[in-house]
Amino acid sequence: MTGTTGTLVLAGTPIGDVADAPPRLAAELETADVVAAEDTRRLRRLTQALGVRTTGRVVSYFEGNEAARTPELVEALADGARVLLVTDAGMPSVSDPGYRLVAAAVERDIRVTALPGPSAVLTALALSALPVDRFCFEGFLPRKAGERLGKLREVADERRTMVFFEAPHRLDDTLAAMAEVFGADRRAAVCRELTKTYEEVRRGPLGELAAWAAEGVRGEITVVVEGAADTTGERPDAAELVRRVRVREEAGERRKEAIAAVAADAHLPKREVFDAVVAAKNAAGTTPSDGKDPA
Repeated sequence: MTGTTGTLVLAGTPIGDVADAPPRLAAELETADVVAAEDTRRLRRLTQALGVRTTGRVVSYFEGNEAARTPELVEALADGARVLLVTDAGMPSVSDPGYRLVAAAVERDIRVTALPGPSAVLTALALSALPVDRFCFEGFLPRKAGERLGKLREVADERRTMVFFEAPHRLDDTLAAMAEVFGADRRAAVCRELTKTYEEVRRGPLGELAAWAAEGVRGEITVVVEGAADTTGERPDAAELVRRVRVREEAGERRKEAIAAVAADAHLPKREVFDAVVAAKNAAGTTPSDGKDPA
């Protein structure tokens, strides 16, 4: 340690093939004063594969102890340590530990830098064959079905390409929910075991992908979904108006407010949207719950 303020290094690690490790990673692992690892056993396997040995102190830094261990690491940084943060795969802070430590270090005016490396988000985007000029990362969806649907409805009209992480045993339910909310014809790609021996990328409509996943899928999963169509300047038909009202209602809005919001977004009279909703309910053999004029 130098006696001056140290440096926090966020290091990317391979998401599959260990040969993808950044060239600087070996040197950082060997020279860091402290190595904070999401899983120390995986760190040991990584150093063995790279043929290096850590000389600094190795500590665990994962979701369960992140809040408690952050102050300890910040103090080490304040005392001049070079702290290397690595997660199981990919870049720290991206659906992995790291954000708390970065924020705390910045608060203390401690230098933070990155050792760029592999990223499942960017790799999946590049392989998806979907537009990548604008995208957003949504991470893991909620595990509970109702909360998952609610989150998907929040982004139903998102026009950027969306990237999600998902566990293999929940993939079929997630794709089915996406097909329900986004539409079965929305294009998507399921990227499995990226850069590993059994890498697979399945591309197609959400409905088809959901049917495929129902048979069971294994491995690390990244899902890329096409954004909603840009309907700016287009007049939505009655079915689309009804869909937009339903999405808002299912997200918790009262029908009157949902109709008003959809009408405003589409630059249409509230009466037109109301009539479309009533017609759809009548066609389905039901009666609108409030049946009142939207005005």
